[in-house]
Amino acid sequence: MKRPSVAVLLSGCGYLDGSEIHEATLTLWAIHKHGADFQCYAPDIDQHHVVNHLNGHEMSERRNVLIESARIARGKIQDLAGFQAAAHDALVLPGGFGAAKNLSSFAFDGADCTVNTDVAKAILSMANLKKPIGALCIAPAALARILPGINVTIGQDRGTAEHLEKMGAHHTAATHGEIVIDREHRVVSAPCYMLDARVDQIGEGADKLIGALLEMVG
Repeated sequence: MKRPSVAVLLSGCGYLDGSEIHEATLTLWAIHKHGADFQCYAPDIDQHHVVNHLNGHEMSERRNVLIESARIARGKIQDLAGFQAAAHDALVLPGGFGAAKNLSSFAFDGADCTVNTDVAKAILSMANLKKPIGALCIAPAALARILPGINVTIGQDRGTAEHLEKMGAHHTAATHGEIVIDREHRVVSAPCYMLDARVDQIGEGADKLIGALLEMVG
């Protein structure tokens, strides 16, 4: 029997300018734990900027989102421009500021943000086929721009939630290990590092999110 295939959309490597590494790797772990396979994707674009993760300061260099994401994927990653929704049963977007800086402009523009063209196409193509989509941490912001009316969580940050609501989303507060399931739109979200979390709590959230997504896949 063919194992379900989950597409994982990465945004770089490192929470300040790319994918949050714990969220990304624990998502991959949860996918295999639940008996599915994954394929990683990332857009072939420059990062918005590069941040020194020791001190939080911006660095004067350029990095590519696809190349940096390949660090997490151990090189087994594809350019998002070639994404085909028919090849996968679900889509997941881990968090990290890369989701709000590289995949979208939410970190800078809030409710007026735009979403990268290939990211938007991937999300819409999955939604049009009624295939479930998961988002961790701040990644629900990209979904809110593309899929107005969805019910998601970014934890308990009221200011961020208001930006999502201005884009037409509904926000449900959640805490450690909790997920929010929108069965109508087939979207699952988890707050993860939008809260002050431990790694085990991130793992619990990722595990529950993937379990709920695969339950929708059936």
